[in-house]
Amino acid sequence: MSESASSSLLARSMRRRSFFRVAGATVAASTLVLAGCVKDPVEPTDTQVTTLNLGEGDTGLLNYLLLLEQLEAAFYQKVVTTPPTDLQAGELAALTDLRDHEVVHREFFRQLLGSNAQPTIEFNFSTINFSSRASVLAAARTFEDLGVAAYNGAAKLFTSREILALVSKIASVEARHAAFIRDLIQPTDPFGGVVEGSGAYSGLGTVLTPPQVIAAATSFFPYTIVVSGLPTA
Repeated sequence: MSESASSSLLARSMRRRSFFRVAGATVAASTLVLAGCVKDPVEPTDTQVTTLNLGEGDTGLLNYLLLLEQLEAAFYQKVVTTPPTDLQAGELAALTDLRDHEVVHREFFRQLLGSNAQPTIEFNFSTINFSSRASVLAAARTFEDLGVAAYNGAAKLFTSREILALVSKIASVEARHAAFIRDLIQPTDPFGGVVEGSGAYSGLGTVLTPPQVIAAATSFFPYTIVVSGLPTA
């Protein structure tokens, strides 16, 4: 290995360690009381739900974000439980960290919603090949990019500034997740496709409305998600 290549790998490794230090600190700062949850991830168990109405107002928006965090946590839990054999050195540990972050996010929203929280859901991951690194990372990019776009679209809809401040902290962690996964998939061009190339959001991150996000993720839901009660502006 050439000296320049070795230096590049070292730099990339250090960037990843820095990422998890920063992301972990952000999570801890916003959800310190829930820190113990990362040691006890929970698999979705409810298979009886056929229609899920996310509700209205800020509560509906929080349940919308809880649904997405449930989806991400369940995905990474499945990856950690049965990881692809062709993962590269250190990647399983990194994906385990991502799983832990998503579990904290999920439990944070559950705590915030209390008795208004939606039930635990069983998702449909049949389109993902969990024995393939490429398939798992492609799915991770889909979930992380979709999550960032969802937070971008939902933030302006909250009426509570206190909730908006908390949600924004989690959104910043999700953006770091998206950057990290892209760095694994496309190391020579990690910023490719990160921002919109045209349209109203040209040069900015993608912004999706709740109906657009639910439509994009519909194959992972074994039931109908009702978002008609959520605010739109």
